[in-house]
Amino acid sequence: MTPATTFSGKSVALFGLGGSGLVTAKALNAGGANVTVWDDAESSREKARAAGLHVEDLALADWRGFSSFILSPGVPLTHPKPHWSVDKAKAAGVEIIGDIEIFCRERAALAPDAPFIAITGTNGKSTTTALTAHILKSAGRDTQMGGNIGVAILALDPPAPNRVHVIEISTFQIDLTPSLKPGIGVLLNLTPDHIDRHGTFENYAALKERLIANADIAFVSVDDEACYEIGKRNNARTLNDPERANCPVSAIHALDWGIYVEDNLILSRRPGEDSAQVLGNLAGIATLRGAHNAQNAAFAAAACDALGITPDEIQRGLETFPGLAHRMEQVGRIGKVLFINDSKATNADAAEKALLTFDHIHWILGGKSKEGGIEPLKSLFSKVSKAYLIGASTEDFAKSLDGHVPYERCGTLDVATRRAAQDAAETGAPAVVLLSPACASYDQFANFEVRGEAFRTLVKSLEASA
Repeated sequence: MTPATTFSGKSVALFGLGGSGLVTAKALNAGGANVTVWDDAESSREKARAAGLHVEDLALADWRGFSSFILSPGVPLTHPKPHWSVDKAKAAGVEIIGDIEIFCRERAALAPDAPFIAITGTNGKSTTTALTAHILKSAGRDTQMGGNIGVAILALDPPAPNRVHVIEISTFQIDLTPSLKPGIGVLLNLTPDHIDRHGTFENYAALKERLIANADIAFVSVDDEACYEIGKRNNARTLNDPERANCPVSAIHALDWGIYVEDNLILSRRPGEDSAQVLGNLAGIATLRGAHNAQNAAFAAAACDALGITPDEIQRGLETFPGLAHRMEQVGRIGKVLFINDSKATNADAAEKALLTFDHIHWILGGKSKEGGIEPLKSLFSKVSKAYLIGASTEDFAKSLDGHVPYERCGTLDVATRRAAQDAAETGAPAVVLLSPACASYDQFANFEVRGEAFRTLVKSLEASA
């Protein structure tokens, strides 16, 4: 744990005790703060009481006594409208921050030069974070990984000069981190997402930009227009600052300078150099299939290179990376049919990566759809042998597929998995049964992890009876 010593003696309010909230409250207590916590769920309040925390209804509290308000990133700060606790804090003039901000203040106080890699983007954050941490660990570095990837940042060991923190950060978390200044900032890509929580794509992109704006070294994609423009602005900011650097990264274009991927090679070319240095080779690495993973690997290699990890060490890390569950994860094979769990693909842009990677696809998709549905994927429908529709989006997706791809209304994941496996086997040729829903899971599952685990269980059952 990282005790929040910079809040010692201060009175702090905290709302939201799920996920990182309880850890944050404990870290504040451990650092000597006087913490008052609340959550709408009685079960969460009971857990807090059991942990010895002071639970009090913040709707009835005197906010004039609080110096800071810690808000869970899952609670609306601005859109669609501010949570009532946000209104209370603003009315009392209390700063509103999150757990990443607490970490940043601890780092500034304890070890301001401690290695801190902050990673964001619309898609690929978790894989890039996990891969970066894996390379560093396999090279023998003391590495702490967390943030939005699942381990609360304050549950990690404190910042120290020889300890690297590799942290995935969402826009919700960035919005609550005013002093964010990582040693290395990574911006992977930008496509519309979470607009309901940010109002506009411009607001969403501006938050992502904040992660790299004050980084000592910023690695920014040039593969989409929004990131390209952010990179140009950041390059202008860093041009006359010898303490800071901006470096472009591409998975699809050779660059005159920067980090790029060409023929499976991750290459680094510095300004003015005629030749590039090979940082890694992705050929034959099954856990890093596809152009999207080439982008993830390029950023991971770039960050590790900046910390002095050698190309040989980077290559060993790439080759031994186990991959992440629910991200184009191979969960089974029956004869010539490969089963891929891509449950994390909760929007069309994420599902596109899997469709680009495979052929002869028996595609299981659907759930609670996001804006635009699967219309952006029409150019890839020729790669799909048949689609199997589940969940609330069934009729909308059927309209998009009609006349382009044979499809079947299956309703639930178990029916879709059995039908897709049967149809794929009957072709007698190599085929892929792909769960890449292009949807949120909330209509039928608690989250994408539960959906992916259900698919894995179904596939294992099919393998057992084959």
